[in-house]
Amino acid sequence: MSERSALQRRIRAWLTLFLICLVLSGLTAFPLVSELRWANALIDNEWLRRVGDGLERADADYPFLLYGTDWLAFAHLVIALFFYGVHRDPVRNIWIVEAGVIACAGVIPLALICGPIRGIPIWWSVIDMSFGVFGVIPLLVLHRMIKRLEAMPAPAPEPGSMAAPVPPTS
Repeated sequence: MSERSALQRRIRAWLTLFLICLVLSGLTAFPLVSELRWANALIDNEWLRRVGDGLERADADYPFLLYGTDWLAFAHLVIALFFYGVHRDPVRNIWIVEAGVIACAGVIPLALICGPIRGIPIWWSVIDMSFGVFGVIPLLVLHRMIKRLEAMPAPAPEPGSMAAPVPPTS
């Protein structure tokens, strides 16, 4: 296996890891009420009980509020679709990885600004910020590997491929 194809396989492996985490993060935003019931059965924590009570009340009295978390989940899945471009052509679509890095960085100020406004405990904001911190790691690894791939010489066309014909010499 050539160095180029080995690098492409590593790029796809890191991309797969990132996508699995992104999709799982999105899918867990759909069943919040049942997830909080489960979490509260396992962990005795005042904040989780409060969040669970709030979700239970919202689900019973104002279920349309939870529609916002459905859109959050959907957004995660749509963002994951964009990364298919990185799978197809990592060098040309490196901008998707760069946008992901920017989004991960944006998690930090969002949590630090909106958390206190919404009455979120600082320790929960730290958990939220960890999604950006841990999410950026595979993206930075991907970015570095894509830049290495870009710097490699283009592969020679395979014999019998549809390469442009060489004009005859006289």
